[in-house]
Amino acid sequence: MKQLTYSRRHFMHQMGAASVVLPGLSVLSLQSCGGKSDKATAESASSTTTTEGSKRKLGIALVGLGQYSEGQLAPALEKTTNCRLAGIVTGTPDKAEKWKSKYSIPEKNIYDYKTFDKIADNPDIDIVYVVLPNSMHAEYVIRAAKAGKHVICEKPMAMNAEECQQMIDACKKANRQLSIGYRLHFEPHNQEMMRLGQKETFGKINRIVAENGQVQDESSPWRLGRGVGGGGPVRDVGVYCIQGAIYTKGQIPIAVTARKHPVTDTEKFSKIEEGMDFSLYFPDGTIAACKASFNDKYNKLRAEAAKGWFELAPAYAYDGLEGRTSQGKMEIENVPQQAHQMDAFANCILQNKPTTVPGELGKRDVQLIEAIFEAARTGQKVSTKDVVQVLDKSALMS
Repeated sequence: MKQLTYSRRHFMHQMGAASVVLPGLSVLSLQSCGGKSDKATAESASSTTTTEGSKRKLGIALVGLGQYSEGQLAPALEKTTNCRLAGIVTGTPDKAEKWKSKYSIPEKNIYDYKTFDKIADNPDIDIVYVVLPNSMHAEYVIRAAKAGKHVICEKPMAMNAEECQQMIDACKKANRQLSIGYRLHFEPHNQEMMRLGQKETFGKINRIVAENGQVQDESSPWRLGRGVGGGGPVRDVGVYCIQGAIYTKGQIPIAVTARKHPVTDTEKFSKIEEGMDFSLYFPDGTIAACKASFNDKYNKLRAEAAKGWFELAPAYAYDGLEGRTSQGKMEIENVPQQAHQMDAFANCILQNKPTTVPGELGKRDVQLIEAIFEAARTGQKVSTKDVVQVLDKSALMS
């Protein structure tokens, strides 16, 4: 077998285009929309024009100013090329003042949840990024679409498939794009897993291991099912395992099995599962062994193929990702993931091209999550042949 050499130049050459496959549609070439955004660096972010020569960057309003917005999205928007932080939506006046001062946000671009709908009259804001607890996603995506804004929704997309379809329908009715916050589709190490797996560089994949766990504290009560609820490790961190297994294999599971972890803290995990082991069964016989937990630490995506193996560990973190194959280390640089994700979506809007992480992709994963919970409840293998048949096939366009 030919020796593979990993380098930044090699990676950039391989990932020059992107695509998404939807039911009944052929492969859609998206160029840079689904792949790595053009020069998403701090230096280029100081430019007042976009990569497409637009007179201004697209304005993004963050809805919900929790840890992810504060620690990841806002700093990333200081590194973007095609978009910028233009507005905020929060129910906490102290946060509004803090963000207004720190990021020089005009008073007219600051909203609370009662005044949110007035965002329709604000031309500074092109994209609304919904960064709220899972149970609130559907309401604010639909309201944003009705306000005439393009939307990014954090994962998981919604609490159930019905809500997902309502969100998709609202954006289509408004003729606005809907993207899911799947940052790893724009992250070079995970893109390399897509390429190696979908192109079968090491032969047919026979087994996938996808594990993601963290020790969840009380700082976000909703993640533990309290307050507005909608949390739990399968929805919150297990979705990365579902995503990773699918985009590495390049197929959609036809069935799932699942088993909940024993509960070791009945008070902390009174409303959600402590953890879950689940398996995804692919059409060609490949099985993905997955694990998600809120009481243990692991972070891995591994594929075992006929002629070798390849893996990321850590695989899903915001930084510090590392990859190896049976032929050596992946010499791939870490990047500002959220900056690349948001720039790619802005670029799609500027070019009037579809995103590689549309609402249909989010609905597919919610359908799979529903099947996993059903499998855990019944102890039976549950068919997933009826889930939305949508894949990110960008690796095959290189």
